[in-house]
Amino acid sequence: MTTLIEQLAAAKGIASEYVDAWGQPALVSEESKAAMLGAMGYRVDDESALTEQLEQEHRQHWLRALDPVMVVRSGEPVTLEVRLPIDFVNDALTWQLAQEQGPVLSGKITPIDGELVGVAEFEEMECQAYRVALDVQPELGYHQLTLLEEGNEEPLATMRLIVAPKACYKQAPIANGRKVWGPSVQLYCLRSRTNWGMGDFSDLGQLVEKAAAWGAHFVGLNPIHALYPANPESASPYSPSSRRWLNLAYIDVEAVPEFLANERLKAEVATPAFQQHLAELRAKENVDYTGVIQTKIGMLRQVFDQASFGAERQAAFDAFVAAGGDSLQQQATFDALQAHFYSKGENAWGWPVWPEAFRDYHNPAVAAWMVEHQQDVNFYLYLQFLADEQLARADARAKAAGMVMGIYRDLAVGVSEGSTEIWANRDLYCPKASVGAPPDILGPLGQNWGLPPMNPNQLFEAAYQPMVDLFRANMRACGALRIDHVMALLRLWWVPPGASAAKGAYIYYPVNDLLGILALESHRNQCLLIGEDLGTVPEGIDVTLKENGVHSYKVFFFERSKADGGFISPAHYTEQAMSALTTHDMPTLKGFWHCDDLALGRELGLYPDEDVLKTLYADRHQAKQRILDSLHAHGVISGNISHDVNWVGMNTELNHGLQLHMSRGSCALFSTQLEDWLEMDKPVNVPGTSYEYPNWRRKLSRDLEDIFADEALKALAGKMSQARDEASR
Repeated sequence: MTTLIEQLAAAKGIASEYVDAWGQPALVSEESKAAMLGAMGYRVDDESALTEQLEQEHRQHWLRALDPVMVVRSGEPVTLEVRLPIDFVNDALTWQLAQEQGPVLSGKITPIDGELVGVAEFEEMECQAYRVALDVQPELGYHQLTLLEEGNEEPLATMRLIVAPKACYKQAPIANGRKVWGPSVQLYCLRSRTNWGMGDFSDLGQLVEKAAAWGAHFVGLNPIHALYPANPESASPYSPSSRRWLNLAYIDVEAVPEFLANERLKAEVATPAFQQHLAELRAKENVDYTGVIQTKIGMLRQVFDQASFGAERQAAFDAFVAAGGDSLQQQATFDALQAHFYSKGENAWGWPVWPEAFRDYHNPAVAAWMVEHQQDVNFYLYLQFLADEQLARADARAKAAGMVMGIYRDLAVGVSEGSTEIWANRDLYCPKASVGAPPDILGPLGQNWGLPPMNPNQLFEAAYQPMVDLFRANMRACGALRIDHVMALLRLWWVPPGASAAKGAYIYYPVNDLLGILALESHRNQCLLIGEDLGTVPEGIDVTLKENGVHSYKVFFFERSKADGGFISPAHYTEQAMSALTTHDMPTLKGFWHCDDLALGRELGLYPDEDVLKTLYADRHQAKQRILDSLHAHGVISGNISHDVNWVGMNTELNHGLQLHMSRGSCALFSTQLEDWLEMDKPVNVPGTSYEYPNWRRKLSRDLEDIFADEALKALAGKMSQARDEASR
């Protein structure tokens, strides 16, 4: 059994060893490998059942003349692996390539003329595999290749052939060396005088226009994926219900055409009582998700039930629903069902706790419920329509204001276990495993994120369509996409059920195929790519990402010289990258400088060992001194600021000096955080906590209207724009 598990693990991309965060080789136990294979659906607890499963798989592979999918890059030869019983390898076969947008191409091949690359013997026959080149140069796109034998109308095999560009898209000015900056923000954090207690798509439109007027060329967002409208406090943008649909909480009710046409509801919103309620929601320091979402959903339901759609509007809605297909129906049905179960007083946080008959989208009970509650399902279809429309309007405002990129969106690494995606696509995921991270310096026990991974086998069998859909959905209405934990395209750390994250293993994915699809969709959607490549990065992947035109991610605080611990000058960062001072998982500039994150970590019990904490304080003190040395050496702060860190607190000059230091750097993109413009001290998120800290709730300290009326901030933006222009030359 041992060798069987080892062989299967190797065949299924489970790594036997890896280099840990300390640079040491680490081995994966056989027990962990067996747990991973179990999560993939293999009968690892029964040797004869497992043997039978493998024989079945082996036979299926050899009896299929072509793989389900192949990805090639433009200009590369199209070389097929054709598997056939030995009696057929001398026959001339016709191939036909139905191009997505071009003519049908065709030709002939005889397998035996190619290179023999494999042989398999079954009790009744022998099969051979040949590598055969086609004389063809197809266009970019998703094509269908068919193999036919003479005299038989039934195809011998079909395969999806994806022809992708060599690298991802870049906007012409950026490709030509233009260096730009933009603010990044968690959209819900935005305060304005008009929103209903959290940032919305209209605030985003206002932000892009005002930032563009100050010289910004993009606005970066947190993931805006669908969450759980019936369970509003489940608010982490990185644990979504679906990565294909949008977070309905971002809809601006007062910008909805059907609301604007409803005099009665407009009058209700204008009443002193309703306005007082909105003022209270706006005044809260943290987003009151329950208050905001219930207010919005309550009003939007009335809008929907009372709306009369004109012919044009109805046609636009119908077209949106048709294009959304089954995936959109799944999302709307999930949201309607979850609201239904909550309304009956049940705890309905996710499908695993729903009544048995409703735990799978494909069950007959769900179909019957959809028919019975069609208006409820249609309501959630309508909300997705509104969200899509409002996001598109914000991006159009960004482009109209002259931004080179416009909005950049963020793609989370997975979906949560109780999500729509897993409820409706059980076969694609491995719900028995969870994605996380191996032990590292910051998390000595490793991390378990509670996100079930996609099964690489199933992705391949589905001809990668789930990834095509995913990339395409996230490149809508934006000019760039940041992929959180971009290493997921190469490998993911799977954690077995009920085990510690340290017992996990890396599972490899077909990185070159996935990058090809990413490049194709990026050109189609004119969307630049940024890959968040922090943490443990395997050797060589940085080169692969660079060659594929994916921008790296450089965070100032992590870019230190191994020799002396000094901070690398941003002028020496790679050009194909986005730089930032800090991220949503890190302290703000002020928080970092005043060690607020360490004090908070101690308070929250993240550092049970006092010695570890002492070391962290000492390291921080040294880091701050090195930062001061670097800023003085580059002349971005004046002599008013002491050279001795013991006398320096974070103030406006030091804050602005750091931002200018980054603006002068060589990266194509520099992302600045609005929190740091406002000199805020509290972080957005404290990794390793769930309820101990109000993660994903803290708002900005000032309204958008006030931020853009601040002359000191306008001057900072002007200096940053000038520094970026000088760096472009």
